Amino acid sequence: MPRWEQGAEDRLREAALQLFLEHGYENVTVAQITERAGLTRRTFSRYFADKRDVLFAGSERLPGALAEAVENADAALTPFQALRTALEQVGEMLADRVAPHAAQRQAIAKGSAELQERELTKFAAITAAVDAALRKRGAAPSTAELLANVGVAIFRTAFGRWVEHPDAATLPDRMREAAIELAHALDAH
Repeated sequence: MPRWEQGAEDRLREAALQLFLEHGYENVTVAQITERAGLTRRTFSRYFADKRDVLFAGSERLPGALAEAVENADAALTPFQALRTALEQVGEMLADRVAPHAAQRQAIAKGSAELQERELTKFAAITAAVDAALRKRGAAPSTAELLANVGVAIFRTAFGRWVEHPDAATLPDRMREAAIELAHALDAH
């Protein structure tokens, strides 16, 4: 008999999503998730630290991925251009990983104060990582801080639009559109 049950992580994730949508995030326990998936609590613990982790697993890599993409962008690019390039690259990578259940996850998070707080913490970590990466590229501290916050705003806007209509445009396209929209809005004033 295999030590790891095949497909266990996906079964747990699917069970959790169904239960969160049916009953609300706060009203679901890990025991209910494991029961729905036909697995044990021990199996759950192999893949996830807690029930929040079912929704956000892997998101801890996002700050590092964005920072690395900013740092590795062409040295001839301005800080804003490097940021835009990084957002588009990471958007491409992210879309493949989150597409299947992105709308469901977003709906669940919007219905939970705890998950909204977790998202704010996640975006604060992204902001800090991008700020540091821009400084490494030589951006002034005040510019790096401003652009990091702008980058998170672009990311959040683009992601939200993409989740609402995933077939209308790719996530990198939505990143590009949001950045261009911002640039046009700033030029208009």
